[in-house]
Amino acid sequence: MTSLGFIEAPFLSITAMLAQEAANAADIRILGFEATGNENILIRIAGGVSQVRAALHAAESLAPELGVAAITTRDIPRPADGFDPMIHFPNATNPLYGGRDQLLPTDFPANPESNKHMKPQAIGILETQGLTAILEATDAMLKAANVKLVGKEKIGAAYVTVIVTGDVAAVTAAIDAGKSAAEPLGKVIAAHIIARPHEELTALLPK
Repeated sequence: MTSLGFIEAPFLSITAMLAQEAANAADIRILGFEATGNENILIRIAGGVSQVRAALHAAESLAPELGVAAITTRDIPRPADGFDPMIHFPNATNPLYGGRDQLLPTDFPANPESNKHMKPQAIGILETQGLTAILEATDAMLKAANVKLVGKEKIGAAYVTVIVTGDVAAVTAAIDAGKSAAEPLGKVIAAHIIARPHEELTALLPK
């Protein structure tokens, strides 16, 4: 029987790291990320009961290492009939801050001509509070190393996340440069490198 799981944590950068950990820990699907109207993001996952619980436990264990004192997790082993609209509903752009209400795997369909066996590149995630800071950081990242700008995401309150891809060394150099450039101009929320991003995570990101 399919179980649903929920992980609610602050900031998109932290959310991406927790989703990566959950997907690596268990055979689950990431149904999407949902903005909550403040800095928190809800990760929706699905899978077998034991798999969902293992994924939630992995996220709970990682959170303190990311500087998050506590996250909210819950599993629903037997969702009620009629619960589906709470999980699957149309996406929209929030008129207040211009960001997507949800990050869904259906937002950026994979290119059918791409090589599915190609090793995924590393991704770098830099999140700031302050638009000037993220613009300066992005310019610094692109100048510092051979990385590609994947896109940016907003969750409101001037929190902006920029994602770059490339080989691990290039992404590491880019994130270091971006963080240094952003710090004098705004608050750096987090800067992370994921060397081997799980396909369940990369499905949510622009291609």
